[in-house]
Parts: sequence; C-alpha cells; structure tokens
Amino acid sequence: MKLHFFKNHFLINSGMVRWIVRTICLLFSVGILFIVTGSKSYALGSVQTNLTGDQDTQTYVDNPGAADTPSDLRELNISDNLTITYTSDNGSLSGSLRILLTLTAIALAPILIICLTSFVRILIVLHFTRAALNTQTAPPNQVLIGLTLFLTFFIMSPTIMRVYNEAIVPLDKGEITQEEAIEIGVQPLREFMYGQTQKKDVAMFMDIAGLEWDTTAEDAAEQVPTHVLIPSFLVSELRTAFIIGFLIYIPFIVIDMVVASTLMSMGMMMLPPTTISMPFKILLFVLADGWNLIIGNVVKSFY
Repeated sequence: MKLHFFKNHFLINSGMVRWIVRTICLLFSVGILFIVTGSKSYALGSVQTNLTGDQDTQTYVDNPGAADTPSDLRELNISDNLTITYTSDNGSLSGSLRILLTLTAIALAPILIICLTSFVRILIVLHFTRAALNTQTAPPNQVLIGLTLFLTFFIMSPTIMRVYNEAIVPLDKGEITQEEAIEIGVQPLREFMYGQTQKKDVAMFMDIAGLEWDTTAEDAAEQVPTHVLIPSFLVSELRTAFIIGFLIYIPFIVIDMVVASTLMSMGMMMLPPTTISMPFKILLFVLADGWNLIIGNVVKSFY
C-alpha cells in the first residue's frame, strides 16, 4: 500500500509539472504574437516612413538608382543598403594586394640581407677568426651575427639611402608606378654586387645560362641579368672570405707549430698543444689589436 501510494503521488506531481510548463510556453507564445502584431513597419516611399528624426525629413540624399556617375554613387547615403564600388585606381595595386606584397617582402628580408649585401663575407671572416683563436664559443654566435648585421648596415647605408630616395619616396608620392620603383630600386644593389663580383664568376654563370656577355663593352654590367648576378656575387664573396680567413690563420698556425715543437722537445707528448698555445694566441691578438685590424680591413675591402 505504501509503495502504491508513493507511486500515485509521483505521477500526480509529474502531471502538474508538465501542465505548468505547457502553460508558461503558451503564455510566452501569446506575448510574442502581441508584440509582433503591435509593431508597425513601413517601406520607403510610403506615407509614413520609418526614418530617424522627423518624418518629414529624409535621412538619405537621393533615392536608390538615382546615381548616374560614379561620383554621384559615392554621395549616396542610403540606410540598410550595400554598395560595392570597384575602381582600377589608374592601374596601381589595390590596398589588399599591396599589403600582401609588403608581408612577402618582410618574410624575404632575411634572405635578401644575407644574399645581396656584405653579410656573407663579414660573417665568414669572423668565424674564421674565432676558429683560429681556438676559443670555441667566445665570442658566441649571437654576438658575431649581431656585429655582422650592424657592420652590414654600415657598409650598405649609402646603397640603402639611394634605394629609399630614388624608388620608395617617388612611389609614395605617386610619381612612379610599382614596376618603375622595383626597376629603379634594384639598380643600386646591382651596382654594389657587380663591383664586388669577379668577372670569371659572372662569365661562368653566363656560360651556364647560355647568354652572351661582352666584358669590354661599356654596358657590360647591364648585360648581366639579376638572376645571374646574384649567384656570381655569392660565389665571389665566399672566395674572398676564405682568402681573408687563410691570411688570418697564418700567424696563429705559427704559434701552434712553435708550441708543438717545444712540447715534443720536452717529451710532453700527452699534453695537447692547443691548451698551451691558446693563451699565447689571445695575448698576440690583444697586443696587435686584432679586432680593430680585422674588422677595419674587412670593411675597407668593400670600398
């Protein structure tokens, strides 16, 4: 009996809950219907226009479709209308495409700094200097790269200023197009690279590309395409850097040979010669003001 009573009581409570929920939903639906039927909407051109401010004054200038020219279309101020206007902007790039090209240039900037400037030669020479001193990680790679970067900006500052004044400034003023700006901006870099490139490297890549090149002509530099000049410049930079590195190694090799001969004559076979020669190398480097000599002569090699 007790179980049957609780069962009936539970069924009664469940029925009441369902009835209350249905009643609330019905009242809510009726309220929404009253709200919708009570509001008024008017179309444009009717007697009562649903406009902001006074109903006698329109908030738009002209009716839709009243524009005859693009200038008239820009003057329209119509509410709840979408107007898409396309203009070629006299053949110049659109804003979105210009942003895309700018981001692409920023992504390629590290490669351009390495391949089109004095960065390669300076960095290789500094690494050869550290290896000749046998100081392992002193100075560390971050210091060498930072020093190389600032030396590169110092050497390339005249070229960068030419690119800025001759290409970027006229482009911002609208005096030249993007194609003309690229062509003008590449010329200072080409002059710098061609002045540091050996002719045999240019001749090698011109021969591989199947192009003719007259080295005696006045416009010999103009005959070399940019895609041939860049690898020729990089090969010449590697050759020059390795030659400078070899010259840096010579005095330190002499110190290593003297220390090794001394240790062998003393019968100290188990003692590494580099352990003894490294302090003498550092002492010689400091007394000779090595950083001044190396960095100064490397920078002067570009002038």
